[in-house]
Amino acid sequence: MQVRSGWFNVAVCLALTSALLAQDPVNVDPKHYSIICGNDRVRVLKVHYGPHEKSVWHSHPSLVVVFLTDTKATITFKGGRRSRLIAHAGEAVDSPPIAHLPENTSDRAWDVIEVELKQPSVRTGPSVIATAFGVSDSIARPTSSEM
Repeated sequence: MQVRSGWFNVAVCLALTSALLAQDPVNVDPKHYSIICGNDRVRVLKVHYGPHEKSVWHSHPSLVVVFLTDTKATITFKGGRRSRLIAHAGEAVDSPPIAHLPENTSDRAWDVIEVELKQPSVRTGPSVIATAFGVSDSIARPTSSEM
């Protein structure tokens, strides 16, 4: 009976660990993350970290990050792997779904905008870039050879 109880405890711990690693940053870290807007396709977050501030474990679906300020951070991933991030204001990166713990390693605050992608969507009209800049959609969208 103790063996079954031990396996049950391990299963519960694993389930709780997975749940903790899959937390919404707005819910678990509202000091750093706030919702700007959202719809059925995206959720846009404003992210602000003061100097040397650290978040808590949380996760994101696929997303695009736009750096509003120069950023220096250490990102800790599941399993303890760490990565140093250095980005400059105006840069943007895309990311697959991720669970992580970010920490500002700078003496300065930094700000980013995160655009979380809720689901792949079927494209039904001109791209946002084409619409915003009033250009032909074929001009705004890179061809496969440009990617």
